[in-house]
Amino acid sequence: MTQKQLTILFTGMVPVPGTLALARERLPGVRIVSIVDDSLLDDVIGAGRLTQDVTRRVCQYALAAEDGGADLILSQCSSVGEAIDVARGLVRTPILKIDEPMAEEAVRRGPRIVVAATLPTTLAPTCRLIARCAAEAGRAIEITQVLAEGAFDVLKAGDQARHNAMVLDALRPHRDAADVIVLAQGSMAVLQPELEGWGVPALTSPRMGMERVAERLGAL
Repeated sequence: MTQKQLTILFTGMVPVPGTLALARERLPGVRIVSIVDDSLLDDVIGAGRLTQDVTRRVCQYALAAEDGGADLILSQCSSVGEAIDVARGLVRTPILKIDEPMAEEAVRRGPRIVVAATLPTTLAPTCRLIARCAAEAGRAIEITQVLAEGAFDVLKAGDQARHNAMVLDALRPHRDAADVIVLAQGSMAVLQPELEGWGVPALTSPRMGMERVAERLGAL
């Protein structure tokens, strides 16, 4: 039997170790190939939005993943999710966004959805993805956006504890107005247990996304 291959597209270095560890845990026997370009997220942050140039490069990486034998492509970055929508029209290989299962679950658990991020370039597309999932499901939702400004830079500098505290401080005023909290970036997943101690379900993308990858590969 031919070994299946998952190719993961990364736009930064921060999520690489955790995502690869999760892939090895959940996908035994699957060949894992990484494509990492840490200039992509930097360019999105610098422009304050997804640019045409970044979209083109993401599409080129998706084409390269297909040419490299991928059975499934996983986009790890929420900030370039709308570039993946373009790439899906260019490749035959299925592409999964790691945050799609999380968005679908948030809609099921709503209607009051609090979305937290440490980057505005992640917050906005995540909210649009959730809104699109709600429209497809025919469900009315209310989204509250929470930006822990500066926390991503703190994390990149290596201070996980301060990052965590900044995110929790930003979320605390909204804890009683949420049916579900969405942590828009995989780097925030470490906060899930503490948030659930508040009595509010907290959703993160890495494990839910990898579970969907396992299902999709198993169906191939």
